[in-house]
Amino acid sequence: MNLDSRTMMVMISALSLLFSGLLTLAGLHAGNTRGVRHWAMGSLCIGLGLGFSYTQLALPGSTWVLILGATFMAAGIGLQFNGIQTFKTGYCNKYLPWLLAGLVFAQNLWFVVLQPHVHDRVIANSLVFALGNAACARALLIRIEQPLRTAYWFTGASFAVVTAMFLARATMVFLAPPNTYSLYSQNLINPVTLFIGSMAQMCLAFGLVLMLNYRLASDLQKLASSDGLTGALNRRSLEQEAARLSARCTRTGDTLAVMMIDVDHFKSINDRYGHPAGDEVLRRLATVAQKTIRSDDYFARYGGEEFCILLPSTIEKDAWTLADRLRQTYAATVMEFDGEILLSTISIGVSDSIHAGLEFNALIAAADQAMYRAKQEGRNRVVMYSA
Repeated sequence: MNLDSRTMMVMISALSLLFSGLLTLAGLHAGNTRGVRHWAMGSLCIGLGLGFSYTQLALPGSTWVLILGATFMAAGIGLQFNGIQTFKTGYCNKYLPWLLAGLVFAQNLWFVVLQPHVHDRVIANSLVFALGNAACARALLIRIEQPLRTAYWFTGASFAVVTAMFLARATMVFLAPPNTYSLYSQNLINPVTLFIGSMAQMCLAFGLVLMLNYRLASDLQKLASSDGLTGALNRRSLEQEAARLSARCTRTGDTLAVMMIDVDHFKSINDRYGHPAGDEVLRRLATVAQKTIRSDDYFARYGGEEFCILLPSTIEKDAWTLADRLRQTYAATVMEFDGEILLSTISIGVSDSIHAGLEFNALIAAADQAMYRAKQEGRNRVVMYSA
């Protein structure tokens, strides 16, 4: 098959520019999803860089346009890496694309204007581009939960293919006889590497859009399963987790404990300070609770000012110890609202599957009875169902 270098370069440039527009449109509807803007700008720079290089496929060529094309390519790779880092963590090194572009500009200025040498320029550019794509691949080929793992690994593998393509290009040019390679030559190096690059660019476009799609789906699922005010699980999600844990405990013979938590005198807080103060009390309790419980416990807002915690592999006595630590920590929390100091306490009832059985409603009813006794005995205390 006869592969034309000009056609391949136009294809990659067009794909990159189209992908930039696609990501820009996706970013308008993706809300606060991080990294999309970097990907769009990176694809735009890569498309422009290849567009500049396309004009040099026929003699005579402009050395400065060639330098500009390589510089745009480097900036695009740096922006893609920043987009990945921002997508993952929310942070990136904003100077990285400029540093990468400056490095490529300097080496092209040397090998094109000051000490012209085509082979050395191609090898140097290919190595820098390979390093940038390898960094993108390394950032994505990590252990992560599904379904994001599929998108991460597919996109990371695409970056790895581009890395291998640039390394192969550098190797072939290095092994080629002196003064036999140029951007204008019709040997196999140009069309084959450009064809692989165009296919990889399509895979990268698909992979990054897949990452965005999975992130948006995950965010929607999180919104559907959590309480909007406190960020805790909602009641429906809690019941689903309880059914799953009960089934597991039935198979393994493990225990399951439950805490029912109620804010003391919550109506009085709303009446005296207003509902915004009541909302702040609930948010503060959720914050304290999530810092106090263990990583495998499930914290949920059960309704109104009531919260519930599922504790796998826990007996009533151990749950009481954790609940009392939560009670003391929350009681010591000082909240300031509209210039006034607001103090609040909680009452907690505890039950476990040994005394109430594994059926979720029975566990909740038992913990609720214990919490009611805690209220009767003066509030700001923890009571076990079996006591």
